[in-house]
Amino acid sequence: MHEALTQELVENKYRLYLSRINSALGNCFVRESPITLYAPARYILEGKGKRIRPFLTLLASEAVCGSSEHALNVALAVEILHNFTLIHDDIMDQAELRHGRPTVHRRWNTNAAILTGDMMIAYAYELALEAQSERHGELVHILNDANITICEGQALDIELEEKNDATIADYLDMIAKKTGRLISAALEAGGVAGDATDEQLRSLVLFGEKIGQAFQIQDDYLDIMAEDGKSGKMAGGDIINGKKTYLLLRSLELTSGKERDLLNFIISNKGIEAQRVPEVRAIYQQCGVLEETASLINRTTEEALSAIDGLPYAEGREYLKGFANILMKRDF
Repeated sequence: MHEALTQELVENKYRLYLSRINSALGNCFVRESPITLYAPARYILEGKGKRIRPFLTLLASEAVCGSSEHALNVALAVEILHNFTLIHDDIMDQAELRHGRPTVHRRWNTNAAILTGDMMIAYAYELALEAQSERHGELVHILNDANITICEGQALDIELEEKNDATIADYLDMIAKKTGRLISAALEAGGVAGDATDEQLRSLVLFGEKIGQAFQIQDDYLDIMAEDGKSGKMAGGDIINGKKTYLLLRSLELTSGKERDLLNFIISNKGIEAQRVPEVRAIYQQCGVLEETASLINRTTEEALSAIDGLPYAEGREYLKGFANILMKRDF
């Protein structure tokens, strides 16, 4: 790690850029009419989003050219695309709340939510085409590929819920598409905005893919390891809801007998009573999946960090690594 770069410096830069991103997002969707189209778009963007993706876009540009001044519109395009997926996901999940506020389809209605999401896709492309760049075609291709891939990931996620013989490979493919691609696309688009070479773009995409995978598997891991309420979720919520996580699918490969029967029951029953979570956690402990998962998260994160060693601008590069460490809740 860059000696001079502390967690505090990375957090300061993040806060600074967060306000830059939020104030620019506040200038989007300013039309008043039709009210049921633009008000929901403003509403979703006023939520407590962490803006992880646009921050990565700006840092990627800085890592390849030393500046992010031409990358802001691209960063906004990525964030708006992300928010369209949230509106539509919430409809599919019949979710009531997002970040503690009613979801768009609850606050308005499903038709308004669908239309707003559709409009936001087009708006995101418009922003990308307004970026100061000679490479608009590439930017549109990246956003298109991300959009199609996220839809594939969401479809796979829905299919996975119904599948009783899901494998680790199925799960990793789904998270790569549903979560990973927009993270790698955010970085790739930032690279293009900074006029990156093909090799630099490949590094940024690899970094994004690895961080995306590590981040999602860590989410699964923290779900069972969290003390109640620490992550804002009940410990073992994934088990209670019968979610096919990395831990559950890998444990099926590592167990036999009554342990394996219990894990299979969780899948076929689509969940289990909350009071039985400690039993499942004990199985995870015994079969070694907790240790194995922790070391997979670490290894994948290390691979991500080394993927961008060759990027030319040290400051942007080290901020990318530092932000990845914060995302992965690692000490510097």
